[in-house]
Amino acid sequence: MIKTILQYVALFIILVFIQIICNNICIFGIAVPLLFIYFIIRLPISLSVNWVMTLSFLIGLIIDIFNNTQGMNALACTVTASLRRFIFSIYLSREDDLNDAIPSIKSLGQGIYIKYLLTMVLVFCTLLFFIQAFTLHNLQLTIFRIIGSTILTAIILFGVDSLISESE
Repeated sequence: MIKTILQYVALFIILVFIQIICNNICIFGIAVPLLFIYFIIRLPISLSVNWVMTLSFLIGLIIDIFNNTQGMNALACTVTASLRRFIFSIYLSREDDLNDAIPSIKSLGQGIYIKYLLTMVLVFCTLLFFIQAFTLHNLQLTIFRIIGSTILTAIILFGVDSLISESE
């Protein structure tokens, strides 16, 4: 139990530092890697909704502090965390599998995990970029940013999870 908690604390800290470095990366002025949401995706499904939302708000708030984005990431993380269990249950309908699963390629299989990962990243990117734009004036650019960042983030997170699942 303590080992698991320490692993999540280490994951939290590592992802925050990696995101601080990745904030300077913007491919074609559109795609930004948002790797810190891997923490939300990786939390155990059996974890209380209150804990998930609190931890998600905390990681979003820390990213906001370093980015000077005034709560945008915290809001997007909290809403994404509130939808997490619902999104997970869409792809895995059996209740017994919902209770003990830690979402990963190893535990869910490649197909279900890719669907879950893409949906979570898409929800987060959609929320974040619409909150940032706060208008429909330049809708095309916002949609390109959502699609580009979703694809870039999902590819990187899939690779990260492949490496982590191999070492377990």
